[in-house]
Amino acid sequence: MATYAVGDVQGCLQSLHEILDLVGFNSQRDRLWLVGDLVNRGPESLNTLRFVRDLGDSAITVLGNHDLHLLITAGGSGRLHRSDTLDDVLSAPDREPLLAWLRSRKLFHLEDDYAMVHAGLLPQWDVERAVHLAAEVEEVLQSPRHGEFTQHMYGNQPDHWEDGLEGWDRLRVIINALTRLRICTRDGRMEFRSKGATNWPDGYMPWFDVPGRQSANTAIVFGHWSSLGIRISESLLAIDGGCLWGRKLCAVRLEDRRVFQINCPQAAV
Repeated sequence: MATYAVGDVQGCLQSLHEILDLVGFNSQRDRLWLVGDLVNRGPESLNTLRFVRDLGDSAITVLGNHDLHLLITAGGSGRLHRSDTLDDVLSAPDREPLLAWLRSRKLFHLEDDYAMVHAGLLPQWDVERAVHLAAEVEEVLQSPRHGEFTQHMYGNQPDHWEDGLEGWDRLRVIINALTRLRICTRDGRMEFRSKGATNWPDGYMPWFDVPGRQSANTAIVFGHWSSLGIRISESLLAIDGGCLWGRKLCAVRLEDRRVFQINCPQAAV
């Protein structure tokens, strides 16, 4: 049995099939970890959701910001952007069971020596804290309150964590950290405009470079940051290779850290 972690797919289903063929993935024997952003901007969001759902327990995926954007839009609290490719999901005959399945995915996954998140962790959170905070959001997403929640999910404020946060502000900070974070200050103040791999505002740095980060003792698998590229180290596996932009789709076999990559046709316009 092997576990393969795969970077952001974003509806590029053909590329996902190709890399699974390359590694010899067998759903009866192996497991697939997906770092989120299954959908949007690529050509096959609907069929990507169907494929991953039908893999059952052999696939574990965490929610990314594009997955949440789909849920917000489907709930009537968001609007489609020009670059979105979610119409096929929103008009599908199996839309509701697919959305229910998506809402039941985790925001953070911890297992043995690895953790998986779409974007990152604030420096004051260790992985056990992240599990519990993610569960607060997951509980609401899977409850009858999920429609109300989507009305309050968007927003950049508050931009930092405080233990005393309550209500929608608390849940929004958790979601923003786990699904949108790239850079922050030493005390965990987030900034969302910067997407490049260099030239950040003064006082900001990649979340994983913050001195004294509490999650540093666990190897964290994440995506979200395509301009960062693929970076593998002892404690970090950044695996968004920018498949959507015509670069690479990456898979890492966690048992031995072997990296597999395929070239991707450009899907985003």
